[in-house]
Amino acid sequence: MNILKSSLLFSASALLLAGCGGVTPLISTPISNIDAIPLKVTPLTESQMKVWNLADLATDTIPGMSVDRAYNELLQGKKGEEVIVAVIDSGIDIEHEDLKNVIWTNPKEIAGNGIDDDKNGYIDDIHGWNFLGDVVAENMEFVRIIRKLKPKYEGKEASDVSAEDSAEFALYNKAKAEYEIEAQKTQAQTAQYKGILEQLKPAHAAISEKLGKEDYSKEDLAGIQNPTEAEQGQIAMLTQMLNYDDNIPAFIKQVQGGVDYFEGRLNGHFSMTEDFRGVLGDNPDDITDTNYGNNDVDGPDPKKEDAKHGTHVAGSIAAQRNNGIGMDGVADNVKIMVVRAVPDGDEYDKDIALAIRYAVDNGAKVINTSFGKYYSPNPEWVWDALKYAAKKDVLIVNAAGNDGIDLDEKQVYPNDQKLNEAEFSDTFLTVGALNYKYGGELVANFSNYGKTSVDVFGPGVKIWSTTPLNTYEFLQGTSMASPNVAGVAAMIRSHYPKLSAKQVKQVLMDSGISTITPVVLGGEPSNTNTLNNISTSGKMVNMYNALIMASKM
Repeated sequence: MNILKSSLLFSASALLLAGCGGVTPLISTPISNIDAIPLKVTPLTESQMKVWNLADLATDTIPGMSVDRAYNELLQGKKGEEVIVAVIDSGIDIEHEDLKNVIWTNPKEIAGNGIDDDKNGYIDDIHGWNFLGDVVAENMEFVRIIRKLKPKYEGKEASDVSAEDSAEFALYNKAKAEYEIEAQKTQAQTAQYKGILEQLKPAHAAISEKLGKEDYSKEDLAGIQNPTEAEQGQIAMLTQMLNYDDNIPAFIKQVQGGVDYFEGRLNGHFSMTEDFRGVLGDNPDDITDTNYGNNDVDGPDPKKEDAKHGTHVAGSIAAQRNNGIGMDGVADNVKIMVVRAVPDGDEYDKDIALAIRYAVDNGAKVINTSFGKYYSPNPEWVWDALKYAAKKDVLIVNAAGNDGIDLDEKQVYPNDQKLNEAEFSDTFLTVGALNYKYGGELVANFSNYGKTSVDVFGPGVKIWSTTPLNTYEFLQGTSMASPNVAGVAAMIRSHYPKLSAKQVKQVLMDSGISTITPVVLGGEPSNTNTLNNISTSGKMVNMYNALIMASKM
């Protein structure tokens, strides 16, 4: 994206942005040339894996964001100002042991009195707002487009359609084609996973009984004496499955999770009959119809399973540091505002536009948006909200998406530019995902990229963070990279509050570290490029460098 790039020689930036004053520059040397650093040849231990996003490439040979180094060398004894970070997502378990002390509380609202005390249009919005009400599952946007336009265009040819309706007719046919591909693919994946389970479960039961234990190794399988023909087949299959997980019961659970996920997609994402939105009682095609939703920000599920994604995102940003439990988030002195607007399916443009405006109007200085889609009936609503955030000096940190594609060639939403056009917001930062392996595998094989469409990269593979009901899990995606970077943004806004959102974006892009090593894109070994050709900055976000640059501005 088109913010001016500068080197790590900070004098130019200091001159350009003079007047932020009042802060003594940090007397430290930024991390610069990393291409001479040796590759890490030993696998990460479990403890290293849980904190790799916080590690320092120069000292640990792990491509994290130098977070711990920044705290140890730059922030000792420094408090900063409290910063509100809004997480627009699937909901957050606000009672989680590692999050409950960092959840934002609306100071102008009296809990439980049924009155809109602060007159912001939302009654009892104590910790944020739930724009989805009790909705969990939802269609993909292309399914909603088909359902809406089918009565008008079913059975028609292009010659039957007026020039005025030609673009809409083309959209209908494009959505239909996408539906057919995705639904068929999901049906095949469901069948594949079910087939694995049908063979795996009885094989595991038989061999477990023979060995007298459920947790066995390849060596245990190889040591079975005089196996029958049936047992030989079972041993071969189980040996193969132990390549994917060293514990068969855990692997069975994973495969069952795959079945549940793909069946859920068929019944929810691709349903042509289910009206999930109906329970909200609003008109999703009317942006002025805002009286809907509730204050139940972790969602309707007692097990809070639907809030896993948002809870994980929130932990990466701000899980309470140094409390002796769980894990440490990137940012300290942060409060998380919860805005539930992302269902299990594609989000509605209306919900996202209103969620952004809610966050801005209620004091968020950083907003994390770990979601996205490729169809948008009303992108102008979201674009207007992005412009509103920019006008109000709010930085939005956005996930690039997980299809391993070049976003310069395919429109994605939300975004701050139309395809092949200039940006209209200078406070919208799009983040691709890094792997924990420095070198050719540095960019996550799933991460989207784009010279003009992706700004920076941050850690997004196997990220350890909070999940509902006081649990913790590894998850991965650009959804995990975005909150890591949002945490760094929050720290800049905390310690250098006079910097504008635009300047914070510039710092994140200009202060990162780069490499000339070619990286594999989309998991395709024949498709390689360097960071400067797959993102605007050509950089990996680095908190240590960012704080040094911010101090000199």
